Amino acid sequence: MVGSLLVVSSALSFATLGPLSRLAYDDGLTPLALVAWRALIGAVSLAVFLLLMAGAGRPFVAWRTVPRRQWAVVGLAGTASAFMNLAVFIAFERISIALAMLGFYTYPAIVAVVVIVTGRERLDGGRILALILALVGMVLVVLGQVSPDGGLRLDLLGIALVLVAACLNVAYLFAVREGYLALPAREAALAVLVISLVWYILLAIVSGQTEALGLPLRDPAVLPWLLLAGTVGAALAVVLFTAGLRIVGGVRTSILMLLEPVAASVLALLVLGEALTPVQVVGGALVLGAAVLVERRSSIGSGDAMGTVVVPAGD
Repeated sequence: MVGSLLVVSSALSFATLGPLSRLAYDDGLTPLALVAWRALIGAVSLAVFLLLMAGAGRPFVAWRTVPRRQWAVVGLAGTASAFMNLAVFIAFERISIALAMLGFYTYPAIVAVVVIVTGRERLDGGRILALILALVGMVLVVLGQVSPDGGLRLDLLGIALVLVAACLNVAYLFAVREGYLALPAREAALAVLVISLVWYILLAIVSGQTEALGLPLRDPAVLPWLLLAGTVGAALAVVLFTAGLRIVGGVRTSILMLLEPVAASVLALLVLGEALTPVQVVGGALVLGAAVLVERRSSIGSGDAMGTVVVPAGD
């Protein structure tokens, strides 16, 4: 029960990121500045947490003892996470929060395709059904954007960004499963946040957006959204997710984390007034149903008690 509550709390924490990003954009913040400040605040918060844990008798692993190969994998995970989050937060600016989350949560089906193509698992009836459900669900979600006059109110770039983010999340997932072998999850999460921050600073320099990074210092009105995104939507969410995962295992965690797109859609409705059409609700249900089916089939087929872990958006 405790483990399930931890995972659910993690899903609710991650679900705040969509509405928080939209509120920050309304105050003039750019997506790149938002993800940079979120990574910075999240890394500082997580570092403080690790120091407190060390003071309580749970010292952290000395990073110099981690093999270089493991650091290479963590570096890959950090890079994938950085661009995944940037793509998602740009999509939050262009399309509805619910639509972005539904597009992102097609990635369990992408995981199924990858493990089948690489020969790790075989294609059976259950996986075929899951892939069909995911494809039909996304078609319905897109068709839900058709206006009564027959026009298509669809931001193709926004849709493309969440699908790219879903693919990057698959790369992040496989890197994390390998890279966390020598580095505890919380410390690996801190490393990923630091790597992400470095990428965002480099991107700001290359794209000439360094001035945008300083907006929170010039306009404190945006600071509350950044503090919430960094503490609740990053550090706290990661800690809750890790603790819950270790208690209930990967399969239950994966299924419980499907609460994230549901909660994000509800928050978007309450805070921003965004709502899905009935067709999109049906499509979203099919996408989430496909994710549940993939997770259950993966756990049965592999015999692995951890199963395939659904990595939340904004990790």
